[in-house]
Amino acid sequence: MTTQQLIPPIHSTLKFMPELVYFEPDALNYPKGQHIHQWALEQGLEIHMTTSHNQIRDLPGESELEKYRIAKRTLVVGIRKTLKFDSSKPSAEYAIPIATGCMGHCHYCYLQTTLGAKPYIRIYVNIDDILGASKQYIDDRAPEITRFEAACTSDPVGLEHISGSLKQLIEFMAEQPLGRLRFVTKYHHVDSLLDAKHNKHTRFRFSVNADYVIKNFEPGTSKFAERIEAASKVAGSGYPLGFIIAPIIWHDGWEDGYEELLEKLKGSLPPEATKDLTFELIQHRYTKTAKNIIHTRYPKTKLEMDEEKRKYKWGRYGRGKYVYPDDQANALRTFITEQIFDKFPAAKIEYFT
Repeated sequence: MTTQQLIPPIHSTLKFMPELVYFEPDALNYPKGQHIHQWALEQGLEIHMTTSHNQIRDLPGESELEKYRIAKRTLVVGIRKTLKFDSSKPSAEYAIPIATGCMGHCHYCYLQTTLGAKPYIRIYVNIDDILGASKQYIDDRAPEITRFEAACTSDPVGLEHISGSLKQLIEFMAEQPLGRLRFVTKYHHVDSLLDAKHNKHTRFRFSVNADYVIKNFEPGTSKFAERIEAASKVAGSGYPLGFIIAPIIWHDGWEDGYEELLEKLKGSLPPEATKDLTFELIQHRYTKTAKNIIHTRYPKTKLEMDEEKRKYKWGRYGRGKYVYPDDQANALRTFITEQIFDKFPAAKIEYFT
């Protein structure tokens, strides 16, 4: 198989199919690991064993760009050893890790830097350990409700046909009086989740954006119309629904773009979808490290990252990011907020950041 054969078109919205699959030895001691191994055999995929995902260094490819694209089509099946959950403010109290890495090619994604030189996708098979850890977090915070975000390090909907982990997580959280689950996706492959017993303890959110953003910066994800059709299915199955507009990008015609986005949502969603509807608004931000990585991996990107046009915002641990200046950020927030409440008067905007 040649390198070019390994690199698929990144505009495809078919279900993710890896080209290479690596198994850590202990993964095969778990039912989920055995199931994925059998699935990979049935698909005729190239399977390797590795002592650890950290030992995967010799992926094929004649250039760094080729190696990156192949890494995005590489699946590593292993164990989640660290069961200490990270904070996930403002979305939730904790991030619950069922997978790491994403098959999408969104130019702006923060995973460009957090995954660094390891952009391959990892599925964790010790799901019972992860669920047990989440139960401990819930018990520790009782009688407060504890929210878990399942999409901090991956898009779990895009991996569900391989792992089945998200449905397990939804049904586990449905049984927790003080536990709630949240996740966001850019994929429309939701059918296997529609019959999950969720008890309305899971908020199913979709990432949406202006046409300009989806067209130029979100290759390898589902089309807007596919996402909205999936959102209607999800609402019909009784899930609380939400939308994340992120990243909000200042571009020529941005007012028309975001107004059109919300008009499309209003015209596409069934009435039941708007009864308990949330929005989360996140402006585009980047670090210098991210800028360098993005320009290497997507050398023709149109993503604006000019420090002279930005404001530096300090974050945790003495590190910061470039965001829009206050006048632009306020204009984005005010306009989009007004459009949301005009079209969805009963909706809740959870935050703008």
